[in-house]
Amino acid sequence: MNIIIVGCGNVGSTLAEKLRNENHDIVIIDKSRARVEQITDEQDILGVVGDGLNYQILQKAGIEHTDLLIAVTDSDEQNLLCCVMAKRSGQYCRTIARVRNPIYSAEISYLRRELGLSLIINPELIAAADIARKFQYPDTIRIETFTRGRIELLHVRVEENSPLNGLEVGNFKTHFKCNVLICVIERSRRVFVPSPECRLTAGDELVLSATPKEANQFLKKIGLYTHPLKSAMIAGGGTVGFYLTKRLTEVGVRTKIIEADPERCTQLNDEIPKAIIINGDASDERLLLREGIGGAGAFAALTGIDEENVLLSLFSKRVSHAKTITKLRRLNYTEVMENIRVDDAVFPSLLTADYITKYARSMLNIKGSNVENAFQLFNGRATALEFFITEESPVTGTPLSRLKLKEGLLICSITRNDRLIVPTGREDIRVGDSILIITVADGFHDIKDIIVT
Repeated sequence: MNIIIVGCGNVGSTLAEKLRNENHDIVIIDKSRARVEQITDEQDILGVVGDGLNYQILQKAGIEHTDLLIAVTDSDEQNLLCCVMAKRSGQYCRTIARVRNPIYSAEISYLRRELGLSLIINPELIAAADIARKFQYPDTIRIETFTRGRIELLHVRVEENSPLNGLEVGNFKTHFKCNVLICVIERSRRVFVPSPECRLTAGDELVLSATPKEANQFLKKIGLYTHPLKSAMIAGGGTVGFYLTKRLTEVGVRTKIIEADPERCTQLNDEIPKAIIINGDASDERLLLREGIGGAGAFAALTGIDEENVLLSLFSKRVSHAKTITKLRRLNYTEVMENIRVDDAVFPSLLTADYITKYARSMLNIKGSNVENAFQLFNGRATALEFFITEESPVTGTPLSRLKLKEGLLICSITRNDRLIVPTGREDIRVGDSILIITVADGFHDIKDIIVT
């Protein structure tokens, strides 16, 4: 594909390298001549010096023949406007904007729909979700998130002694009394969407969909979540800390934030009333000990200084048994962290680049369709597809139980006005909804393709 990347900071340069390695044709745009020259020399790609909001610059970069434009400058507003210009300039150009300010978080669905963007991505939100998963779930559970973290796909293996073994899919919800769907099963290398009569057997690999709260409850009931997280301490009340604390408190984790800025503390206290906000220097070891780091179940070092985060994490490992995660901005720390005794490190820019690369990869399979997003499961033998419903059609206005759906697919979730609905069969699809389906078949280019005609 032909891809333009506007903005060549950590995310932009990492993206350029990843996408070039996947054989895409890349053009980068940045105001800094030195940055453009450095990246084009290192990665052997094309570069244009200038402002991505300048139509002549976009033309010079080849916008008329571009398949995907990714705007990752430091300005949310510039990224959004750049995507709007690209949509109007290119014949068939999908667009991705990085939007980081939490003030936009509640309007992301609206902005994406009204501005015609394919994807709005928030690195801090992605990082917070990644940290929360590392804190909450055992390493044996693999999680993928959709609809901005509202729905999770859990990969679970059925063991011989599991309460899942021998259970019929149709009795699943009643048995466990939680709103979790079995979406797809891999059995003896065959991948299929199960019928209600299908009986689970040891060795099955399941993909299940649920909200984060329902996922926690389900994992507890099947014995895979034997040590649920009860308390967490976060050093730094920035954007990642804000998103992480909201997510943890929503599932009942007692969370304490250490933040140096008193005004930020007041803001956090207003926005996350369930959390405990401490105004103080997170690098003060005596303060951390006094506030209970020794008994915390998890510790996240999320200050704006990489070196401070590393030292805080090392201190946490020395004085506690907390699962410890370090946030880092500089990618050249990846090798260093492999030799340091902390549990894990999170690089928001790398997570963002991986997410966008995955989306670009999926575009190759859905080019020319109105699928919003597509993600491969089981090495491409199943696919999760997200559709946005823009008009009335044969699939709208009818209860799902009465739709004659094609074989090999399942509707996993409906997002309506930022409210998540896990379908039971009584719901219907409406204009404005976002729909997540999982399928083991091909040929789904439009939401109407899910029904038999």
